[in-house]
Amino acid sequence: MASQRIADMTLDELNQIIEDTVDRRFQVWSRPEEKRSVFEILDFIEKHRIIPPPGSKSALEMLREDRDA
Repeated sequence: MASQRIADMTLDELNQIIEDTVDRRFQVWSRPEEKRSVFEILDFIEKHRIIPPPGSKSALEMLREDRDA
């Protein structure tokens, strides 16, 4: 591409830059980073779940308190 400034670019040149940028970002985003199986991930979530202490307010009760405050 010969143009350096966006104002000097043709519409096709600008579209090509946009497509190239989106393609690059999509490739980075779509790369699988996780090597664990779905079962391993779900097992991890189950083991690390936050369990509120007995007698604590439910999420619904806390939302109602915020709404009514």
